[in-house]
Amino acid sequence: MIRSEDSRPAGFVFVTTQGVDLGSYVNNARRIVDAKVKLPPGYAISWTGQYQYLQRATERLKQVVPLTLAIIFVLLFLIFRHGGKASLIMVTLPFALVGGFWLLWALGFDLSIAVAVGFIALAGVAAEFGVVMLIYLDHAIEDRRRAGRLNTRTDLAEAIMEGAVLRVRPKAMTVAVILAGLIPILVGHGTGSEVMSRIAAPMIGGMITAPLLSMLLLPAVYWLWQRRHLPAG
Repeated sequence: MIRSEDSRPAGFVFVTTQGVDLGSYVNNARRIVDAKVKLPPGYAISWTGQYQYLQRATERLKQVVPLTLAIIFVLLFLIFRHGGKASLIMVTLPFALVGGFWLLWALGFDLSIAVAVGFIALAGVAAEFGVVMLIYLDHAIEDRRRAGRLNTRTDLAEAIMEGAVLRVRPKAMTVAVILAGLIPILVGHGTGSEVMSRIAAPMIGGMITAPLLSMLLLPAVYWLWQRRHLPAG
């Protein structure tokens, strides 16, 4: 197709990609074209269409993702009024995203804007899991302290176990409800299903590792942090 673009005649070549994400295809095609095609003076090649929209969205995500993480940290700080606890959740947060990457690999999904949106949503859910877990741990430790039964590191470990166990049933119910809502989106077909499945995939995979993070890793790290204030015993 030949038409005018910016007051210059332009020829368009339409390409449909299969089996590879759009960004990787254009990068490979651009490298091959630059190596093998010699343009005469006055000619130029530009990559437009969906790739142009992808580039714009990628640039916007470079601003949105750090801003999202900053907002999560500020909200955590406002909840706990303690920079250490907010930092603890932020440091352990990447472990919750591992399951999302595993499922993307298993399904053969490439990284895309939709996948990035899914990971942003997963980060919010994982942070919420961590917040509730720390609140339960703090309450269990405070109850023991008031009862005069928080004198050694062994007492601290028992308090943390008590607080963590209280979260098992609510956590299981929360994960079950989230999975029940997301699995039909992942396996669904129809208009928009390709985009929606890539948003749902990171969250479904993360629902395996995020609960494990809050139930196992977070209490263990919290115990290592709090034990400094108590003698061994």
